[in-house]
Amino acid sequence: WYVELFQDADILHSLYVTLLVAVVAAAIATVLGTIAAIGIHNMGRRAKAAYLTVNNIPMSSSDTIMGVTFMLLFAAIGLDKGYLTLILAHVTFCTPYVVLNVMPKLRQLNKHIFEAAVDLGCPPLPAFFRVVLPEIMPGVVTGALMAFTMSLDDFVISYFNAGSNAQTLSVTIYSMTKRPVTPEINALSTLLF
Repeated sequence: WYVELFQDADILHSLYVTLLVAVVAAAIATVLGTIAAIGIHNMGRRAKAAYLTVNNIPMSSSDTIMGVTFMLLFAAIGLDKGYLTLILAHVTFCTPYVVLNVMPKLRQLNKHIFEAAVDLGCPPLPAFFRVVLPEIMPGVVTGALMAFTMSLDDFVISYFNAGSNAQTLSVTIYSMTKRPVTPEINALSTLLF
């Protein structure tokens, strides 16, 4: 049944879209989330609490509300549904997971390590990449994996924001369930799991 599964062009295209969106969204969310976590970490106590509360909004909102909100936002600014809207929606709901995975590593980091590198003659940007980033890399990698997994697994937000040419695998599986269940759906579910 795997051979039959991959002979269907729609399924292959949906698999391609799913992987492309998940990789691109995870990469962008990882960069944005790491930068945001560093910025939030260096804020005062009240500002940090406020920004972390705002960061948690996408995670505490239901997927349906998020999907409809993104759809209405993109329609209001005149963006047609497609790859761009799908990636923007996925980046927006994946970034908070990266922030929450990087923040504990920043709390564990010795706050004087960056200053020591700069005092020893390293310019600030290379000091960040050579000293700070390797120390927080486990949190960054964990955040990237979480973002990739969340994007790969998402159905509701993809359903509302995917155009006809950019349907993810989960949306394709859902459209296939309107007909009698075939072995293809079981195979797709197995692969996605």
